[in-house]
Amino acid sequence: MKKTLRIIGYFLLFVVVVVGLLLAYVKFALPNIEAPEDLKVEATPERIERGKYLAYNVTVCMDCHSARDYSLFSAPLVEGSDGKGGEVFDRKFGFPGRFIAKNITPFNLKDWTDGEIYRAITSGVKKDGTPIFPVMPYAYYGKMDKEDIYSIIAFLRTLKPIENVTEEPVADFPMNFIMNTIPKKPEHVKMPDPANEVEYGKYLVYSAGCFECHSKPDDKGNKIEGMDFAGGWSFTIGEGKTVTSANITPDKETGIGNYTKEAFITRFKAYADSSYKAHPVGKEEFNTIMPWMMYAGMTEKDLGAMYEFLKTVKPIKNKVEKFVYKP
Repeated sequence: MKKTLRIIGYFLLFVVVVVGLLLAYVKFALPNIEAPEDLKVEATPERIERGKYLAYNVTVCMDCHSARDYSLFSAPLVEGSDGKGGEVFDRKFGFPGRFIAKNITPFNLKDWTDGEIYRAITSGVKKDGTPIFPVMPYAYYGKMDKEDIYSIIAFLRTLKPIENVTEEPVADFPMNFIMNTIPKKPEHVKMPDPANEVEYGKYLVYSAGCFECHSKPDDKGNKIEGMDFAGGWSFTIGEGKTVTSANITPDKETGIGNYTKEAFITRFKAYADSSYKAHPVGKEEFNTIMPWMMYAGMTEKDLGAMYEFLKTVKPIKNKVEKFVYKP
Protein backbone atom coordinates (compact mmCIF):
# COMPACT_ATOMS: atom_id res chain seq x y z
CA MET A 1 0.00 0.00 0.00
CA LYS A 2 2.82 2.38 0.97
CA LYS A 3 4.62 1.56 -2.27
CA THR A 4 1.48 2.39 -4.27
CA LEU A 5 1.03 5.70 -2.46
CA ARG A 6 4.69 6.48 -3.07
CA ILE A 7 4.29 5.82 -6.79
CA ILE A 8 1.18 8.02 -6.91
CA GLY A 9 3.07 10.72 -5.05
CA TYR A 10 5.99 10.59 -7.49
CA PHE A 11 3.58 10.73 -10.42
CA LEU A 12 1.77 13.77 -9.00
CA LEU A 13 5.10 15.45 -8.33
CA PHE A 14 6.13 14.73 -11.93
CA VAL A 15 2.89 16.26 -13.21
CA VAL A 16 3.37 19.36 -11.05
CA VAL A 17 6.95 19.80 -12.29
CA VAL A 18 5.93 19.37 -15.95
CA VAL A 19 3.04 21.82 -15.61
CA GLY A 20 5.30 24.25 -13.77
CA LEU A 21 7.92 24.07 -16.50
CA LEU A 22 5.27 24.52 -19.19
CA LEU A 23 3.82 27.58 -17.45
CA ALA A 24 7.31 28.99 -16.95
CA TYR A 25 8.02 28.52 -20.66
CA VAL A 26 4.80 30.27 -21.67
CA LYS A 27 5.33 33.10 -19.21
CA PHE A 28 9.02 33.79 -19.79
CA ALA A 29 9.85 32.44 -23.27
CA LEU A 30 6.76 33.72 -25.07
CA PRO A 31 5.76 35.69 -27.03
CA ASN A 32 8.46 34.47 -29.39
CA ILE A 33 8.38 37.43 -31.77
CA GLU A 34 11.51 38.73 -33.45
CA ALA A 35 13.20 41.85 -32.12
CA PRO A 36 11.98 45.14 -33.62
CA GLU A 37 13.45 45.83 -37.03
CA ASP A 38 15.72 48.81 -37.60
CA LEU A 39 12.99 50.93 -39.15
CA LYS A 40 12.81 54.63 -39.84
CA VAL A 41 9.56 55.72 -41.48
CA GLU A 42 9.91 58.71 -43.79
CA ALA A 43 7.17 61.09 -42.71
CA THR A 44 6.02 62.41 -46.09
CA PRO A 45 2.92 64.63 -46.26
CA GLU A 46 1.15 61.85 -48.18
CA ARG A 47 1.89 59.28 -45.48
CA ILE A 48 0.81 61.61 -42.67
CA GLU A 49 -2.46 62.40 -44.42
CA ARG A 50 -3.13 58.72 -45.15
CA GLY A 51 -2.25 57.78 -41.58
CA LYS A 52 -4.61 60.41 -40.19
CA TYR A 53 -7.44 59.08 -42.34
CA LEU A 54 -6.81 55.53 -41.22
CA ALA A 55 -6.35 56.36 -37.53
CA TYR A 56 -9.51 58.47 -37.30
CA ASN A 57 -11.84 56.89 -39.85
CA VAL A 58 -10.84 53.30 -40.70
CA THR A 59 -8.75 51.53 -38.06
CA VAL A 60 -10.07 54.14 -35.60
CA CYS A 61 -7.00 54.01 -33.35
CA MET A 62 -8.14 57.33 -31.90
CA ASP A 63 -11.39 55.75 -30.73
CA CYS A 64 -9.85 53.56 -28.00
CA HIS A 65 -6.78 55.69 -27.38
CA SER A 66 -8.69 58.88 -26.54
CA ALA A 67 -11.35 59.79 -23.98
CA ARG A 68 -14.97 59.25 -25.06
CA ASP A 69 -18.05 61.00 -23.71
CA TYR A 70 -20.61 58.29 -22.98
CA SER A 71 -23.21 60.86 -21.93
CA LEU A 72 -23.66 61.59 -25.65
CA PHE A 73 -24.87 59.30 -28.42
CA SER A 74 -22.12 57.10 -29.87
CA ALA A 75 -19.67 58.40 -27.25
CA PRO A 76 -17.77 60.94 -29.39
CA LEU A 77 -14.18 61.86 -28.55
CA VAL A 78 -13.64 64.39 -25.79
CA GLU A 79 -12.07 67.44 -27.40
CA GLY A 80 -8.35 67.71 -26.76
CA SER A 81 -7.93 64.08 -25.63
CA ASP A 82 -6.76 62.68 -28.97
CA GLY A 83 -4.35 59.82 -28.35
CA LYS A 84 -3.87 60.33 -24.62
CA GLY A 85 -5.16 56.83 -23.76
CA GLY A 86 -7.10 55.80 -20.71
CA GLU A 87 -10.08 53.87 -22.14
CA VAL A 88 -10.72 50.99 -19.73
CA PHE A 89 -11.68 47.45 -20.73
CA ASP A 90 -12.30 45.54 -17.53
CA ARG A 91 -14.38 42.84 -15.86
CA LYS A 92 -17.60 44.86 -15.83
CA PHE A 93 -17.44 44.80 -19.62
CA GLY A 94 -16.75 41.06 -19.64
CA PHE A 95 -12.97 41.18 -20.08
CA PRO A 96 -10.69 38.76 -18.15
CA GLY A 97 -8.87 41.46 -16.23
CA ARG A 98 -8.33 45.18 -16.49
CA PHE A 99 -6.76 46.59 -19.64
CA ILE A 100 -6.17 50.26 -20.38
CA ALA A 101 -5.53 51.81 -23.79
CA LYS A 102 -2.08 53.38 -23.82
CA ASN A 103 -1.09 56.94 -24.53
CA ILE A 104 -0.03 56.99 -28.19
CA THR A 105 0.97 60.64 -28.38
CA PRO A 106 4.68 61.56 -28.61
CA PHE A 107 4.66 62.09 -24.82
CA ASN A 108 4.60 58.32 -24.37
CA LEU A 109 6.09 57.20 -27.69
CA LYS A 110 9.07 59.58 -27.70
CA ASP A 111 11.39 56.79 -26.57
CA TRP A 112 9.92 54.20 -28.93
CA THR A 113 11.59 53.52 -32.25
CA ASP A 114 9.49 53.20 -35.40
CA GLY A 115 10.34 49.50 -35.39
CA GLU A 116 8.97 49.11 -31.86
CA ILE A 117 5.75 50.90 -32.78
CA TYR A 118 5.44 48.78 -35.92
CA ARG A 119 5.87 45.57 -33.90
CA ALA A 120 3.25 46.65 -31.35
CA ILE A 121 0.67 47.50 -34.04
CA THR A 122 1.19 44.40 -36.17
CA SER A 123 2.26 41.70 -33.70
CA GLY A 124 0.91 42.82 -30.33
CA VAL A 125 4.23 43.06 -28.51
CA LYS A 126 5.19 46.10 -26.45
CA LYS A 127 8.55 47.83 -26.24
CA ASP A 128 9.52 45.67 -23.25
CA GLY A 129 8.64 42.44 -25.08
CA THR A 130 5.42 41.73 -23.16
CA PRO A 131 2.14 41.00 -25.00
CA ILE A 132 -0.75 43.36 -25.61
CA PHE A 133 -4.22 42.07 -24.76
CA PRO A 134 -6.00 41.54 -28.11
CA VAL A 135 -8.81 44.01 -27.45
CA MET A 136 -6.43 45.88 -29.75
CA PRO A 137 -7.01 43.93 -32.98
CA TYR A 138 -3.37 43.64 -33.97
CA ALA A 139 -4.07 40.34 -35.73
CA TYR A 140 -6.03 42.31 -38.34
CA TYR A 141 -3.49 45.14 -38.52
CA GLY A 142 -0.81 42.53 -39.18
CA LYS A 143 -2.66 41.64 -42.38
CA MET A 144 -2.88 45.19 -43.69
CA ASP A 145 -0.62 46.65 -46.34
CA LYS A 146 2.70 47.47 -44.69
CA GLU A 147 2.60 50.91 -46.29
CA ASP A 148 -0.63 51.68 -44.41
CA ILE A 149 1.05 50.78 -41.12
CA TYR A 150 3.95 53.07 -41.98
CA SER A 151 1.44 55.84 -42.64
CA ILE A 152 -0.15 55.36 -39.22
CA ILE A 153 3.27 55.52 -37.56
CA ALA A 154 4.10 58.72 -39.46
CA PHE A 155 0.83 60.28 -38.34
CA LEU A 156 1.20 59.28 -34.67
CA ARG A 157 4.47 61.19 -34.55
CA THR A 158 2.56 64.38 -35.43
CA LEU A 159 0.05 64.19 -32.57
CA LYS A 160 0.13 66.84 -29.87
CA PRO A 161 2.00 65.38 -26.87
CA ILE A 162 -0.39 64.92 -23.94
CA GLU A 163 1.06 64.22 -20.51
CA ASN A 164 -0.90 61.22 -19.31
CA VAL A 165 0.50 58.07 -17.74
CA THR A 166 -1.87 55.11 -17.88
CA GLU A 167 -1.86 52.29 -15.35
CA GLU A 168 -0.43 48.90 -16.20
CA PRO A 169 -2.83 46.11 -17.29
CA VAL A 170 -3.82 43.24 -15.02
CA ALA A 171 -4.87 39.93 -16.61
CA ASP A 172 -6.77 37.28 -14.67
CA PHE A 173 -5.66 33.64 -14.61
CA PRO A 174 -5.38 31.89 -17.05
CA MET A 175 -5.42 34.87 -19.44
CA ASN A 176 -2.16 36.10 -17.89
CA PHE A 177 -0.57 33.02 -19.49
CA ILE A 178 -2.74 32.73 -22.62
CA MET A 179 -1.87 36.30 -23.63
CA ASN A 180 1.73 35.26 -24.21
CA THR A 181 0.70 32.73 -26.85
CA ILE A 182 -1.38 35.11 -28.99
CA PRO A 183 1.10 37.51 -30.66
CA LYS A 184 2.41 36.33 -34.01
CA LYS A 185 4.44 37.55 -36.94
CA PRO A 186 2.48 39.80 -39.33
CA GLU A 187 1.38 38.48 -42.71
CA HIS A 188 0.93 41.63 -44.74
CA VAL A 189 -1.00 41.83 -47.99
CA LYS A 190 -0.98 44.50 -50.65
CA MET A 191 -3.95 46.83 -50.60
CA PRO A 192 -6.22 45.74 -53.47
CA ASP A 193 -6.89 48.04 -56.40
CA PRO A 194 -9.86 50.24 -55.38
CA ALA A 195 -11.33 49.51 -58.81
CA ASN A 196 -11.95 45.97 -57.54
CA GLU A 197 -14.65 47.04 -55.12
CA VAL A 198 -15.26 43.66 -53.51
CA GLU A 199 -11.61 42.91 -52.70
CA TYR A 200 -10.90 46.51 -51.72
CA GLY A 201 -14.04 46.52 -49.57
CA LYS A 202 -12.93 43.32 -47.87
CA TYR A 203 -9.59 44.94 -47.05
CA LEU A 204 -11.37 47.90 -45.46
CA VAL A 205 -13.96 45.81 -43.58
CA TYR A 206 -11.30 43.76 -41.83
CA SER A 207 -9.01 46.76 -41.24
CA ALA A 208 -11.91 48.66 -39.70
CA GLY A 209 -12.72 45.89 -37.22
CA CYS A 210 -16.19 45.15 -38.60
CA PHE A 211 -15.57 41.41 -38.46
CA GLU A 212 -14.22 41.62 -34.92
CA CYS A 213 -17.22 43.38 -33.37
CA HIS A 214 -19.96 41.95 -35.59
CA SER A 215 -18.97 38.29 -35.15
CA LYS A 216 -19.82 36.78 -31.76
CA PRO A 217 -17.10 34.93 -29.85
CA ASP A 218 -17.57 31.76 -27.81
CA ASP A 219 -16.61 31.41 -24.14
CA LYS A 220 -12.96 30.98 -25.11
CA GLY A 221 -12.85 34.12 -27.25
CA ASN A 222 -12.88 32.30 -30.58
CA LYS A 223 -15.34 33.44 -33.22
CA ILE A 224 -18.31 31.08 -33.52
CA GLU A 225 -17.95 29.12 -36.75
CA GLY A 226 -20.54 29.88 -39.39
CA MET A 227 -21.65 33.17 -37.78
CA ASP A 228 -19.35 35.62 -39.53
CA PHE A 229 -20.76 39.17 -39.48
CA ALA A 230 -24.06 37.94 -37.96
CA GLY A 231 -23.72 40.16 -34.89
CA GLY A 232 -24.70 39.10 -31.41
CA TRP A 233 -21.68 40.18 -29.37
CA SER A 234 -22.97 41.99 -26.28
CA PHE A 235 -21.14 44.82 -24.52
CA THR A 236 -22.00 46.17 -21.09
CA ILE A 237 -21.61 49.95 -21.14
CA GLY A 238 -22.54 50.72 -17.55
CA GLU A 239 -25.66 51.90 -15.68
CA GLY A 240 -27.46 48.66 -16.52
CA LYS A 241 -27.10 49.13 -20.28
CA THR A 242 -26.08 46.36 -22.66
CA VAL A 243 -25.67 46.87 -26.40
CA THR A 244 -25.28 44.07 -28.92
CA SER A 245 -23.60 44.26 -32.31
CA ALA A 246 -25.92 44.18 -35.32
CA ASN A 247 -26.21 41.52 -37.98
CA ILE A 248 -24.50 42.99 -41.05
CA THR A 249 -24.85 39.97 -43.34
CA PRO A 250 -27.11 40.35 -46.44
CA ASP A 251 -29.99 38.51 -44.74
CA LYS A 252 -33.15 40.39 -45.70
CA GLU A 253 -35.03 39.81 -42.44
CA THR A 254 -32.39 40.29 -39.77
CA GLY A 255 -29.40 41.81 -41.57
CA ILE A 256 -28.73 44.55 -44.12
CA GLY A 257 -30.16 42.68 -47.11
CA ASN A 258 -32.72 45.39 -47.80
CA TYR A 259 -30.17 48.20 -47.79
CA THR A 260 -29.26 49.77 -51.11
CA LYS A 261 -25.73 50.98 -51.60
CA GLU A 262 -26.93 54.56 -51.36
CA ALA A 263 -28.82 53.89 -48.13
CA PHE A 264 -25.79 52.17 -46.61
CA ILE A 265 -23.53 55.14 -47.39
CA THR A 266 -26.15 57.63 -46.19
CA ARG A 267 -26.47 55.75 -42.88
CA PHE A 268 -22.85 56.61 -42.14
CA LYS A 269 -22.67 60.01 -43.77
CA ALA A 270 -25.61 61.32 -41.72
CA TYR A 271 -23.12 61.73 -38.87
CA ALA A 272 -20.69 63.67 -41.03
CA ASP A 273 -23.17 66.47 -41.70
CA SER A 274 -21.83 69.74 -40.31
CA SER A 275 -25.17 70.36 -38.60
CA TYR A 276 -25.11 67.04 -36.73
CA LYS A 277 -24.42 67.20 -33.01
CA ALA A 278 -24.40 64.13 -30.80
CA HIS A 279 -27.42 64.32 -28.53
CA PRO A 280 -27.38 63.64 -24.77
CA VAL A 281 -28.46 60.11 -23.83
CA GLY A 282 -30.72 59.57 -20.82
CA LYS A 283 -30.14 56.91 -18.19
CA GLU A 284 -32.57 54.44 -19.76
CA GLU A 285 -32.04 55.43 -23.38
CA PHE A 286 -30.22 53.57 -26.12
CA ASN A 287 -26.57 54.27 -26.68
CA THR A 288 -23.91 52.49 -28.69
CA ILE A 289 -20.16 51.94 -28.68
CA MET A 290 -20.20 52.08 -32.49
CA PRO A 291 -18.10 55.20 -33.31
CA TRP A 292 -20.46 56.47 -35.99
CA MET A 293 -18.88 59.92 -36.19
CA MET A 294 -15.45 58.45 -36.87
CA TYR A 295 -16.55 56.00 -39.56
CA ALA A 296 -18.64 58.81 -41.05
CA GLY A 297 -15.37 60.40 -42.10
CA MET A 298 -14.69 57.61 -44.57
CA THR A 299 -15.03 58.52 -48.21
CA GLU A 300 -18.21 57.50 -50.02
CA LYS A 301 -16.04 55.40 -52.33
CA ASP A 302 -14.63 53.43 -49.40
CA LEU A 303 -18.03 52.99 -47.74
CA GLY A 304 -19.46 51.83 -51.06
CA ALA A 305 -16.69 49.25 -51.45
CA MET A 306 -17.41 47.92 -47.96
CA TYR A 307 -21.06 47.53 -48.92
CA GLU A 308 -20.12 45.65 -52.08
CA PHE A 309 -18.03 43.21 -50.05
CA LEU A 310 -20.69 42.71 -47.36
CA LYS A 311 -23.17 41.82 -50.10
CA THR A 312 -20.97 38.82 -50.92
CA VAL A 313 -20.83 37.28 -47.43
CA LYS A 314 -23.12 34.44 -46.44
CA PRO A 315 -26.59 35.68 -45.37
CA ILE A 316 -27.29 34.49 -41.81
CA LYS A 317 -30.65 34.75 -40.13
CA ASN A 318 -29.88 36.04 -36.65
CA LYS A 319 -32.23 38.50 -34.99
CA VAL A 320 -30.36 40.69 -32.55
CA GLU A 321 -31.81 42.64 -29.63
CA LYS A 322 -29.56 45.65 -29.90
CA PHE A 323 -30.25 47.25 -26.52
CA VAL A 324 -31.25 46.05 -23.08
CA TYR A 325 -31.64 48.17 -19.95
CA LYS A 326 -31.71 46.39 -16.61
CA PRO A 327 -31.15 48.74 -13.66
